[in-house]
Amino acid sequence: MRNIILSIIGILLIVGSFFFAKKLIADKNKPKPVQAKIVKTVFTDTVQNSTIPIVIAANGSLEAKRRLEIYAEVQGIFKPGSKLFKPGQEYRAGQTLIQMDASEYYASVQASKSNLYNSIAAVMPDLRLDFPDVFDKWQNYLNHFDLNKPTPKLPEMTSDKENYFITGRSIVSNYYNVKNLEQRLAKYTISAPFSGILTEALVTEGTLIRSGQKLGEFIDTSVYEMEVAVSKAYANLLKVGESVALNNLDKTETYTGKVSRVNGSIDATTQTITAFIEVKHENLKEGIYLEANLNAKEESDAIEVDRNLLLESQQIFVVKDTLLDVIDVKPVYFSDTKVVLKNVPNGTVILKKAVPGAYAGMLVKPFEEKSNTKDKQ
Repeated sequence: MRNIILSIIGILLIVGSFFFAKKLIADKNKPKPVQAKIVKTVFTDTVQNSTIPIVIAANGSLEAKRRLEIYAEVQGIFKPGSKLFKPGQEYRAGQTLIQMDASEYYASVQASKSNLYNSIAAVMPDLRLDFPDVFDKWQNYLNHFDLNKPTPKLPEMTSDKENYFITGRSIVSNYYNVKNLEQRLAKYTISAPFSGILTEALVTEGTLIRSGQKLGEFIDTSVYEMEVAVSKAYANLLKVGESVALNNLDKTETYTGKVSRVNGSIDATTQTITAFIEVKHENLKEGIYLEANLNAKEESDAIEVDRNLLLESQQIFVVKDTLLDVIDVKPVYFSDTKVVLKNVPNGTVILKKAVPGAYAGMLVKPFEEKSNTKDKQ
């Protein structure tokens, strides 16, 4: 029985080997399929060199060109005024921002002015006798002396004797003491040096203001400046007075500014130079973020293409007949999305859009736009 089973297995192996060998012979004689050539359709452009303006993109936030940080130099109670001292309040040039109670100090100033008047009046008899030629001018000074007005300047002394006489009676020292008190009295009133708006208020009416305390901030809303950092390569190209196009981040508003100042030193850390752009517009507010386009220079005999078309080897793809090839180029300026190239001959057919997996020798077919027209009868 065992021999019969082994015989059957042997016969099956021989038959299987026969059919397997027959299949191998049939597959060997079958012709191999020819792989179809893949031709990619690409977008192309024909080079025409021209003058390309180099526009430097920069951005920053607006700040008021004229800003006043309000500090107190004297101490007193904040008196209520015609306008509330609140953020957003507008003031004209010369209007009172803050008025402090100075009644006590005012009384001491008046007392000093009265002492000055009395000291001059006390020497008038001596002046009449010893210096009759200068008596009239000092009498005229007393006649125009008003305690309710700023102290007038002392008459000019024309001789050494007169100078010694007046100075010896402490009249000059009393005069300058009064002027010093009047200067300090004026500091109880803080006025707007220019027309603008209050952006910060740190005190309210009725509070005690102390010397050296910050009271708020006041800005001129008619003129703003934007500080931008530009590469040192363009330090010699930025010119004061040059127009600059500005726009907001949404590209919905455009403004025109001008370069007002250019810093004379380069930042050692970032190797950039700071330029200040002045802009005026009624819709602008401090803190608005804007983008600026600075016209640095113009590059002749150049083209501008997308940055992703430039290879790491400083080459770009060109189309010759139906094959891709590469040529060397010279990049002269990079922006966020574009690059300006030189040394590309006129008439050269280049790629307009990048092709994934492109290589020199790839078969390509330029895209041709076909317009379907219908004959009208």
